[in-house]
Amino acid sequence: MARKIEVVSYRAEWEKMFINEAENIRKILGENVVEIHHIGSTSVKNLWAKPVIDIMPVVKKISLVDKHNKEFEQIGYECKGEFGITGRRFFMKGGDNRTHHIHIFEKSNQTEIQRHLAVRDYLRENPKKAEEYSLLKQKLAIKFTFDSEGYCNGKDPFVKTMERQALEWKNE
Repeated sequence: MARKIEVVSYRAEWEKMFINEAENIRKILGENVVEIHHIGSTSVKNLWAKPVIDIMPVVKKISLVDKHNKEFEQIGYECKGEFGITGRRFFMKGGDNRTHHIHIFEKSNQTEIQRHLAVRDYLRENPKKAEEYSLLKQKLAIKFTFDSEGYCNGKDPFVKTMERQALEWKNE
């Protein structure tokens, strides 16, 4: 059976979950880590979200990440490789009850890094846009409760427009 799409109101514990997991990631990646960011909807106060913590470590060399796959598996992650974004390493934790996603980028990949940070910061600074996004996600979660593709396709036009607005806002 398909996984249920669940969108919930903001939870303060998401920040603690990020901090704890970032420590684990830092231990695994060691000297290769430049910085680790909390991204995605769970990083924005008052934004409704699927309760999955999105983490974006930035590393000096992406090629060195693959040698740590076993260590990530030992703490519950599934290693997915680039998973649709060139130059990324993607990991999922929690199986059908997913709790965390890790999106690792090399420091030189500023296009992807800045895209993620711009959207997060834009939503943090624009509560009306965050509220609009929350309402859309709630409606889509009801309409596409067991249809992940329908949910994602429903968000896509809004997200692409918001991403463009966020990058323009960040570059002002």
